[in-house]
Amino acid sequence: MRWLPFELHTHTPHSDGTHTLFEMCMKARELGLSGIALTDHNTTSGMADAAAVTEETGISIIPGLEWTTFYGHMLTLGVPYSEWRDLGPSDIHKGINRVHEQGGIVGIAHPFSLGSPICTGCHWEYVVEDWNDIDYMEVWHETLPPMRNHNAPAFEQWTSLLNQGYRISATAGRDWHRSSEEDDLPAYTYLGLENEEGMPNTESVVNAISSGRICVSMGPRLELQVERGVNRYGIGDIVEVGTPGENGNCEMTVRVIPSHHPDRQLETDEQGLMIIIESNLGELTRYSLAEEQDEIQYSFRADGLLWMRVRLYGMLNGALSTLAFTNPVYFKEAIH
Repeated sequence: MRWLPFELHTHTPHSDGTHTLFEMCMKARELGLSGIALTDHNTTSGMADAAAVTEETGISIIPGLEWTTFYGHMLTLGVPYSEWRDLGPSDIHKGINRVHEQGGIVGIAHPFSLGSPICTGCHWEYVVEDWNDIDYMEVWHETLPPMRNHNAPAFEQWTSLLNQGYRISATAGRDWHRSSEEDDLPAYTYLGLENEEGMPNTESVVNAISSGRICVSMGPRLELQVERGVNRYGIGDIVEVGTPGENGNCEMTVRVIPSHHPDRQLETDEQGLMIIIESNLGELTRYSLAEEQDEIQYSFRADGLLWMRVRLYGMLNGALSTLAFTNPVYFKEAIH
């Protein structure tokens, strides 16, 4: 598995961004990103330059779109233009099906952003009748996302949906329209790609997001492994825990992988740095990391678990905050 950092929500002058695709990808390279998703508002015309820009900058560009409507903004990834103009507030699933039928995925963008009249349709108001149709949610939005008030309810809604048994991925999105030297730090969305070599392609990125192989971070990447017997599971995997009454003992290993990028080298020996393990049963445990400690072990029983994830907690811009979080590892009783 290869973990690479992506920015999944971007704009160019083909909608309302100010930097060209080439300028944005040059900046993405400075930031240490491996790829971006181009998600201009209601158009894919910016992709015309993508191959040439990738060749010159080395940044992979994934085709996408931000459906920008009165009732919400929805990101589509991995497909060309899909029609959205005939959708009303109660039939978003008709549009989602169009994307899925072409092999793409959909994600709700900034679901709790301030809406009209400040931002047309930024607040999600579509009726979702079946959350199984939603592939991912942008739970961290804009730069310095842990500090943004509208991201807290998005994270809470994602957690609530996980508790109800839905397997929805969570991502970060800068909503990148322009760049300046005064910009706050955006988050990385690390994707676990199955292809070990070469440029990340659209299929591998879409597969990583839909499979939940994601760690979102302001600095270090979190690595999670669950062992049950001889089996090993990682982020996004489904752990078969056996039938009721069987031995459900599991071991979890969490590693903190420092970022090599100079702007993201949050110190792992910083006082107050904690790893928090949480689940549908609430917070299970937390560990204060000792100086230079970058790994913890946790033994647990899987009884009653639907999912588990890990958060890294510590100081960010002078305030205690979540620094990184993994998508869950899921649990399922085996059927015999």
